[in-house]
Amino acid sequence: MTEQKLSIDFDTRQIPKVLPVLPLFDAVLFPKMVLPLVVIQNESIQLVDEAMSKNRIIGVMLSDKPAKESDHPDDDLHKVGTSAFIFKMAKMEDNKAQLLVQGIGRFRVKEFIKGKPYLQASVEHIKEIGTKGKETEALMSNLINLFARIVGLSPGMPPEMGAIAKSIQDPGILADMVAATINSTVEEKQKVLELVDVRKRLKEITRMVNYQLEILELGNKIQSQVKGDMDKRQREYYLREQLKAIREELGEKDETTVEIEEYKIKIKEKNLPETALKEAEREVNRLSRMHPSSAEYTVASTYLDWLTTLPWNESTKDNLDIKKVRKVLDEDHFGLEKVKKRVIEYIAVRKLKPESKGPILCFAGPPGTGKTSLGRSIARSLGRKFVRISLGGVRDEAEIRGHRRTYIGALPGRIIQGIRRAESNNPVFMLDEIDKVGSDFRGDPSAALLEVLDPEQNFSFSDNYLDVPFDLSKVIFITTANLLDPIPPALKDRMEVLQLLGYTEDEKIDIANRYLIPRQLDAHGLKRSQLSFTKGATRRIISGYTREAGLRNLEREIANICRGVASKIAEEIIKSAAIKVDDVSRYLGPVRFASEQSARVSTPGVAMGLAWTQFGGELLFIEATAMKGKKGLTLTGQLGDVMKESATAALSFIRANASSLGIREDFFEDTDIHIHVPAGAIPKDGPSAGVTILTALVSLLTKKTIRKNLAMTGEITLRGMVLPVGGIKEKVLAAHRAGIKTLILPKWNEKDLEDIPAKVREKIEFHFVDKMVEVLEIALGK
Repeated sequence: MTEQKLSIDFDTRQIPKVLPVLPLFDAVLFPKMVLPLVVIQNESIQLVDEAMSKNRIIGVMLSDKPAKESDHPDDDLHKVGTSAFIFKMAKMEDNKAQLLVQGIGRFRVKEFIKGKPYLQASVEHIKEIGTKGKETEALMSNLINLFARIVGLSPGMPPEMGAIAKSIQDPGILADMVAATINSTVEEKQKVLELVDVRKRLKEITRMVNYQLEILELGNKIQSQVKGDMDKRQREYYLREQLKAIREELGEKDETTVEIEEYKIKIKEKNLPETALKEAEREVNRLSRMHPSSAEYTVASTYLDWLTTLPWNESTKDNLDIKKVRKVLDEDHFGLEKVKKRVIEYIAVRKLKPESKGPILCFAGPPGTGKTSLGRSIARSLGRKFVRISLGGVRDEAEIRGHRRTYIGALPGRIIQGIRRAESNNPVFMLDEIDKVGSDFRGDPSAALLEVLDPEQNFSFSDNYLDVPFDLSKVIFITTANLLDPIPPALKDRMEVLQLLGYTEDEKIDIANRYLIPRQLDAHGLKRSQLSFTKGATRRIISGYTREAGLRNLEREIANICRGVASKIAEEIIKSAAIKVDDVSRYLGPVRFASEQSARVSTPGVAMGLAWTQFGGELLFIEATAMKGKKGLTLTGQLGDVMKESATAALSFIRANASSLGIREDFFEDTDIHIHVPAGAIPKDGPSAGVTILTALVSLLTKKTIRKNLAMTGEITLRGMVLPVGGIKEKVLAAHRAGIKTLILPKWNEKDLEDIPAKVREKIEFHFVDKMVEVLEIALGK
């Protein structure tokens, strides 16, 4: 309903004290304002007829409910209303009446009078207060300025409204006019109507105007932004259409159309599997409906790039010449006969049955034993591409399976990325450091590898990004690990483990002369005529400056000597150098590792054992001493729980069999025993030191010295049995390196001597035992 300013004034003294009341549900009439109304209730029409026949003055009041829904109309009416004069009244055909009324003044209901079909009320006319003063004038001026801004921002409001507001001198009329004009709720307008104090009314109207002004300004800002975006898009669309028309005139094709055609050709030429073909065609159809500036366009085109560049059917031809393969393997690596034998067997099977699935090999062994380089050598011998990815520290499952395309910057996993780089579906794929894979809240990568490394499943490997199966069954997967224990059992079960054990000193000398020295000479710009090593010098570097199962530190020390010689040749101090035993310390400094022989002490209570580490075998000395006390057993040297239990078991065996061993039965009653394992800063654990601890204790208590150049290993039981242990090859090589002549090993480990080089077996006397008594007889004599 619209309201207008009226120019006719009334004297409120002429208004009667009893007024017929016309309830309004969705409008509020202010004094001096006009309001069009439609009357449809019979009672209200009768009220209007009687008013028109008399003085045309009625009371208009806001009701909380429509008249037809109210059972007690007088209860739903507000107590303050507006007296009004009916200017015009027109009857309509459907028993309705149209009115145009003007507000005269405010009134408050004293009581409602019954007796007629319509409501009547005894009223009290309200006189305004606070119409004069500086504050009122300031409030008026501020309100006029704010209202002028609203008029400027409201397209549906006539511009003359601002001028009308400025012409009003009465503050009450100004407040009522603004309240009637602005967009506000009937409850807010009724609140303004009920304010008698004009200053309070102006303040309330100012608050309402400020709120309405904020909404209009925000809406105008949004409209400007939307209009700007629309204009920009329309301009871009117009320019693109122009460009399209120009290209058509020149006989050129649109870039987007050309790109889609290229994708269709690639898909056709690639001969994709059925599932991948359906997905590719679906993406091309989607791409053709997209605009090139859309973010989804880039996602779809990147996905199609991956689908059309993967080697779905491209394979390299295997070299099935076994003699040639053996030659390549021998050229690249010295020794490692077991691994080479396994590769030859694989090629033989492929030759007889080309469709056989690739094996999953796991090379396990200490660092520097050639695990990674062996994978590259296998790829070269077979004529296949080689791909290597390092799994060390990988903790996110998406590294293996990829991210879904819904993520920003999504890519396939490392497996699919490696296949794409190889450009063939049958490369040699090396997963390095598989024992270093971790897991956290992002998933467990080792669980994702279960499908990759299972020949029964990997023919349909599903990457999250591709979302279509890819055949990995033709790939030769090779994994490497320093330790097998951290690998989950389910993953370990899918792999064929090949142990790469440490090298003997003679093997290291051969490898240094064949591979390491020539490689370092080339790396440092030296010729063979400028630098040479004697066999004794190489042996001194191995024994005095390195302590490892592999070859990395040996190559570093050779590189140190090469750098020293290169600097002297560059300074023209020398022209060439032949490194002999005495020259090694000049370049590498004093010997770092003394021979274990010097650490031996030929006294009762000292025994020599053998230990396994991930870097190879080591000698382990067990020292035992006795002192006055009472049943005390002290264990030092950072021993683990298992090793401590071995010491306790050894002592219990001796106490139980003291008489047969020639020891006083009550020796422990007045004795404290202390067992120490030197290199106390290094943690030690495992059951294989049990035999050595027991021998050392018996040697101490019988005061007999253990046989010279003797070392031993084995687990013991309380019954005096000797049980088998692991790491036999590494332990035997450590003993050989230290010059040990006699070794005591568990009988069950006799089969492990197959891994020991013949040269080493010839130089050591082996004793295989299954009872502790036999160990003591060999070590201490009968």
